[in-house]
Amino acid sequence: MKVVTVRKIPRELASAIERRARAARTSVTKAVIGLLEEAAGLARKDGARARHHDLDALAGSWTGEEAAAFNRSLQAQRRIDPDVWK
Repeated sequence: MKVVTVRKIPRELASAIERRARAARTSVTKAVIGLLEEAAGLARKDGARARHHDLDALAGSWTGEEAAAFNRSLQAQRRIDPDVWK
């Protein structure tokens, strides 16, 4: 994580950041990070993070046969060993 020090924040801006932090029941640091994320387009104003679409091309790309083979390969891992869970 990068550490940044910001000096000479105008009193009105500092008050607005503190109000935002109190309203969200979070720290001033987290409030500032949230504001920076919003300004950079990395988060929505409702506090949720922006959705990324870098793996969209993979979604739904398996054939039914490939998905079935994948599920078969996981069946042994999905079984509960009764001796372990006594």
